Amino acid sequence: MRILISILFLGFGAQAQTFSEKIAIHREHYKADFVSSERAPLKEPDLKHLQFYDADSTYSVNAKVTLLKGEKAFKMPTYAGTTADYIRYAKLNFELNGKPVQLTLYKNIALAANAAYRDYLFLPFTDQTNNKETYGGGRYIDLKSTAVIGGKIELDFNKAYNPYCAYSDGYRCPIPPEENDLQLEIKAGEKNYTGEKKKRN
Repeated sequence: MRILISILFLGFGAQAQTFSEKIAIHREHYKADFVSSERAPLKEPDLKHLQFYDADSTYSVNAKVTLLKGEKAFKMPTYAGTTADYIRYAKLNFELNGKPVQLTLYKNIALAANAAYRDYLFLPFTDQTNNKETYGGGRYIDLKSTAVIGGKIELDFNKAYNPYCAYSDGYRCPIPPEENDLQLEIKAGEKNYTGEKKKRN
């Protein structure tokens, strides 16, 4: 019996480590994208100021996807005072910490016109950690329509990231719509940037 318990314990430990490693790899790629992109607000020396919650598998859920039909394009405001054209693509329903949650998933119309990005979906949201532990303007999650399988999609808040506006002015970051304002704390993903906010030339 003691051997069986030890095997089970090691198995659960390996599973948890695998999830943490997966998130760690994702974050390394995330940081590398700043360095490789000319339009990114952060460079190599700034990356030490990026902060994240510890990986937590309870914030990775399978959400039910309800596709929205007949939706008209609308203009989503940005923090720069401009707008961008989006369409409401689907409703996501899931449970988080025992509470039912619903979010709206969007598609950027201009981006969808590019064959390389036609499957890209956009999930902006705000929650009760904003202006405390996380950026006050909310956070984003990137998804793809090809990830919808059997009417469900994996939604991992550990991959929630800050808009460029969290690091610098001069960017057109979409403002998360009110319907995606969560009345709970999402203690997963990226936290407040600890470096000095930059000014874009």
